[in-house]
Amino acid sequence: MKKWGPLFVLSLALTIIIIDTTLLNVSLATLIRELHTNLRSLQWVISAYSLTLAAFTVTGGRMGDLFGRKRMFCLGAILFAIGSFVASISNNIPTLLLGESIIEGIGASLMMPATASLLVAKYRGHDRAIAFGIWGGAAAAASVIGPILGGFLTTHYSWRWGFRINVFVVAALLVGSLIIEDNQPRNPKRIDYLGVLLSALGLFLIVFGIIESTTYGWWGPKPVTPLSVGAGIVILVLFALWERRLEARGGAPIVSMRLFRNGPFLAGASITGCLMLSQNGIIFSLPVFLQSVLMLDALHTGIALLPMSIGLLIFSPLAGVLAKRIANKRLVQIGMALSIIALFTLYFTLREGISPQALIPGLALYGMGLGFVLSQVNNLTLSSVSVKEAGEASGVSNTFRQIGATLGAALIGAVMLNTIVVHLEYAVNAGTVSPALRNEVHEVLRSEPTSIAFGTPEVFRNPQLSRVRAEATTEGNRRALLYGAAFAVLGLVVSTKLPERAAQHE
Repeated sequence: MKKWGPLFVLSLALTIIIIDTTLLNVSLATLIRELHTNLRSLQWVISAYSLTLAAFTVTGGRMGDLFGRKRMFCLGAILFAIGSFVASISNNIPTLLLGESIIEGIGASLMMPATASLLVAKYRGHDRAIAFGIWGGAAAAASVIGPILGGFLTTHYSWRWGFRINVFVVAALLVGSLIIEDNQPRNPKRIDYLGVLLSALGLFLIVFGIIESTTYGWWGPKPVTPLSVGAGIVILVLFALWERRLEARGGAPIVSMRLFRNGPFLAGASITGCLMLSQNGIIFSLPVFLQSVLMLDALHTGIALLPMSIGLLIFSPLAGVLAKRIANKRLVQIGMALSIIALFTLYFTLREGISPQALIPGLALYGMGLGFVLSQVNNLTLSSVSVKEAGEASGVSNTFRQIGATLGAALIGAVMLNTIVVHLEYAVNAGTVSPALRNEVHEVLRSEPTSIAFGTPEVFRNPQLSRVRAEATTEGNRRALLYGAAFAVLGLVVSTKLPERAAQHE
């Protein structure tokens, strides 16, 4: 218990963090109905959780160096529980956003880097390899559990129990933390607060512009989207210049710019970002099709997505075995190729009236691809830097992962919703419905376009319009799959810059 108990506690912490990234995706229809909201608002909640992790994970790791990793782990766990409780009692989107996306996200950003750092401090040699294998397996298992748990609780009890359970788990984590040792020396360097502010603001403006494109368009009379995205890019450039200046003066930037001059490291981190962008976009959009077009409940939506999670769970450790004979780089490229083939398979499969079982081949193949890539790319990425830089490099790599997750739900979700609106406008203007219904539809598209995916406005209960809406939603999901495939192709191209095998550091 003294030796392996800390591993159990830290793996459990990582599990609840990963579960909450997918918990709400299978409950979209229920949340829209109970909170009287629309899909764009839920898109904000899901994206903001990953955005908070992207903005503060590196800072959370730096705070652990400064104030103690165990102390930050416990503080993060307490904040995570508070955020979960607030989310569980929320009756509107602002409260859910505050609880899950902000308070819980900040707690997760303190816990996640501490789990890895505490494992490194506790275990050595072969024991460390075992510990990180189990730790990574817990993350993979959480990706399987998340949709099923969320679907089961939503269907048979309430989606709120997905958050209430966290409170009890955190209580167990705090008790378990008593057996965790933290003897690492503290880092006396201060936190780069201006860097934190600039990076968080820049990322927020980019995500805000992308999500709000559903309302304002990309180049409409109110140029909200281009101005917001442009301002975000400018602020991120200022962030990079500030970090470089701070590092030149001997300070402690939250992101060292020298890491970005390391080609293999940058390639590996970029592949992780592209893969997560593609994956999270698909995980956000497919439940819309399953619940809105195939009319599945939350539980059966989670079950329908299970082949992807099982593929990931099986082929991730298998790729580790194959790495003894096949170069790590080739396994990553095989995984990216499988992901691209899988997304095109799903693209040609997606039709109205299909059974959920028709999606099994594409989803299983996609999970296989994810397993090959995710089992190898982190090793290739971090082995490209020195042992001294490994902690900082891990934080930057995780930030790329969370940025990809954030942009996945934001960008691919926006593509899906915009496609639905355009397809509906085209179908209505083509004379498929009566003039009276046409006017009502145009009014809905002007006032609440993101509510149409689930047909919540009364006008879409008309059988004729219901069919048109289902066609538009299907087309929106197919377009989302194409964009997901495009980012997977980008990841495959970038993979040519990876080293053949992971370097071995003493």
